Amino acid sequence: MGQQEKVATSLAGAVGEEISASLAPVDAELERRYPGDPGTRQPVHTVYVPGDAFDADTVRSWGDRALAALDAHAPDAASFAAVLGLGPELAEPVYSRVRAKLEREPVEDLRVDFEDGYGPRPDAEEDETAARAARLIAEAYRDGTAAPYMGIRMKCMEAAVRDRGIRTLDVFLTGLMEAGGLPEGLVLTLPKVTYAEQVSAFARLLEAFEKAHGLEAGRLGFEIQIETSQAILATDGTATVARMIQAAGGRATGLHYGTFDYSACLGVSAAHQASDHPAADHAKAVMQVAAAGTGVRVSDGSTNVLPVGPAEKVHDAWRLHYGLTRRALARAYYQGWDMHPGHLPTRYAAVFAFYREGFEQAAARLARYVGRLGGDVMDEPATAKALSGYLLRGLDCGALDIAEVARLTGLTRADLRSLAAPRRGDLTASAK
Repeated sequence: MGQQEKVATSLAGAVGEEISASLAPVDAELERRYPGDPGTRQPVHTVYVPGDAFDADTVRSWGDRALAALDAHAPDAASFAAVLGLGPELAEPVYSRVRAKLEREPVEDLRVDFEDGYGPRPDAEEDETAARAARLIAEAYRDGTAAPYMGIRMKCMEAAVRDRGIRTLDVFLTGLMEAGGLPEGLVLTLPKVTYAEQVSAFARLLEAFEKAHGLEAGRLGFEIQIETSQAILATDGTATVARMIQAAGGRATGLHYGTFDYSACLGVSAAHQASDHPAADHAKAVMQVAAAGTGVRVSDGSTNVLPVGPAEKVHDAWRLHYGLTRRALARAYYQGWDMHPGHLPTRYAAVFAFYREGFEQAAARLARYVGRLGGDVMDEPATAKALSGYLLRGLDCGALDIAEVARLTGLTRADLRSLAAPRRGDLTASAK
């Protein structure tokens, strides 16, 4: 070792103490407003089913119909790969995983819809449908046939339908409580939000339900659906969606983009209403920045082009859906909406291809980072966080197996979780 360097300072310890004291409110604010990702599984999609169409066999029926579409229009790996343009190295791994997924877990997140997909009904009919939905969802979780996440989308908080939406929510949640309690995978969606005050009102509604049943404060969270221009830009030019996240008081779990309502709100003609329209890209970019670090996840919208009819039309619709899903994944929108069972094969094909084609490179980079080894890319802690998150999402959806991840990285799932969700100070400290 060489000569030890003399270390000298000029500031008294009291200076640092004073600075820390002055920033204590900011430290607390950062912890409160930006807690980071919750570390839970994010579904790759949400399936919407009208309240009157939802039944005990809906999840299995969607899987069976998706498998039937594969059998009819792409009965083997080669034909499916040809439709989607998958390379030979991905054809069999993706196709086999798609079929296995449709047999094992065809739907990851299901929303029983009491809004646009259900429409106005007599009060007695909607009451009965909401109670039925609660009973069927409770039974599904008890007998193991439920999707990992299930819940309802009620009507919005606008004056014309507010009372109906509140009552439907109350009937549904009360039904779940009477059937044994709220399931862990319960998700609620609040549509057509335009003002942050509507979000805070909905949060108060959930708080009132929790108190009425002696539930833990904050037990009920909800997704905010972004379907209006006012949800993106307020009249004073500020980003309304950021206000909405804070107005939820920690209850917001997701921001879901509504492709067609939002596009129509901006005057986009029907032929051009799509999730890759520039207006859609702008809205989702604002949502993404507003949600970053808050623990609120962003979901893309849907396509209304259904894979039905002769093979040529099905293949065209599959290619469109596959391309839109891949585009969304590259932009870090890891969830989207699926409107038809025929969309499931291409949803999972796009997701599985996305994770499998980048798996080996991501695993190698993460292994080098953890082992402090050299390489042609110099990764930082923030990149290690992204690499770990990528692998975890691949594991959650079934694109990757833990054995192959462990083989290439030497890491357990717990190791990946630790790297993907470090404490706030860890990234800064480890980068020094």
